[in-house]
Amino acid sequence: MSMWRRNLIVCWFGMFVTSIGMSQLGPVLPLYIKNLGVHNVALIDQFSGIAFGATFVISAIFSPIWGLAADKFGRKPMLLRASLGMAIVVFSMGFAQNVYVLIGLRLLQGIITGYSTACTTLIATQTDKEHAGWALGTLSTASVGGSLLGPMIGAYIGETLGLENVFYITGALLLIAFITTALFVKESFTRQDKKVLRMKEIWRIIPDKSLTITMFVTFFVLTLALYSIEPVITVYIMQISSHSSHVALLAGMAFSASGLANIIAAPRLGKLSDRIGPQKVILGALVLAGLMIIPQAFVKNAWELMFFRFLLGLATAGLNPSVNTLVKRITPDSLTGRVFGFNMSAGYLGVFVGSILGGQVGAYLGIRYVFLITSALLFLNALWVYLKVYKKLSIKDETSFSM
Repeated sequence: MSMWRRNLIVCWFGMFVTSIGMSQLGPVLPLYIKNLGVHNVALIDQFSGIAFGATFVISAIFSPIWGLAADKFGRKPMLLRASLGMAIVVFSMGFAQNVYVLIGLRLLQGIITGYSTACTTLIATQTDKEHAGWALGTLSTASVGGSLLGPMIGAYIGETLGLENVFYITGALLLIAFITTALFVKESFTRQDKKVLRMKEIWRIIPDKSLTITMFVTFFVLTLALYSIEPVITVYIMQISSHSSHVALLAGMAFSASGLANIIAAPRLGKLSDRIGPQKVILGALVLAGLMIIPQAFVKNAWELMFFRFLLGLATAGLNPSVNTLVKRITPDSLTGRVFGFNMSAGYLGVFVGSILGGQVGAYLGIRYVFLITSALLFLNALWVYLKVYKKLSIKDETSFSM
């Protein structure tokens, strides 16, 4: 087995587990905060939003920093640092004595994170051009799939084994990710940039700034669309399935349906982007995703919601690998870690803004408007991609073909 394929397998497992560790609190967080002694409903909602969103805001700040460290010291050291650090922090959450300790640990988790950035950089720089889309597509299933399946896994463990065991089991899996990374990931790293570049210098070196910004925004909108339902999904399930006694589990299943579809479709769409061009996959995926969100506003029960969330996952599966493929194509190797770090920051901000947007729109306009507004944002992003990316790259492809 080639080195990059073996690294891909190990990185996939590690990214899947770390993504679960970032997201598994969704449906169980209010219940865990209540167990920690907070009984006022308004305070539970407030602390839940802070504990969930703060991790991603801090991650957005530190992701470029760890990307710089990956370019400077190598990607494997960053993988080991992130997996071991998160294993300790997530495991410790099960011992939290009050909500403030929990929030503090979630903030620390955001600082330590960086596994996904290092993995993406490692695979992007080691994989040959012919297999880049497939490899990054396969890798993206770990990140997106773990993030979206995490709530269902957390809800199931919380209901069957107890809320504390959500953290103990996830921490143990992260420790396994650390061990497998230490034993099996191989990296031949040579630092290309001998000095630390400032942000302005990095930006000056990037060849196609407009295209890079468009990819960052697209990744931001993608994660915003996927996570806008996070704060309100439990309430939405209560509204459309009021007879059920397993609301948290149904909410986790509905949210995670997109993750399952993503795991199925992302490698195939990654191959398709290698064949027809990532810009075509991105445009088509944005339009289909916008269409698949609209029916979710009008479902009558949880199973209909799961069905359309699954279709949404099939549509969005092509976005992450295609965005990463384009970013890799236009970024110098010496800056790959930093640029992927900024792209990951855009994704973390999308999670945070999506959570805030969903909660606020759901509170003031109604939950169904969350879906309609998110759909409109996807259509606007599709129009921007068409004007700034699709037409531009199609002209370049035609020029290259004619020559």
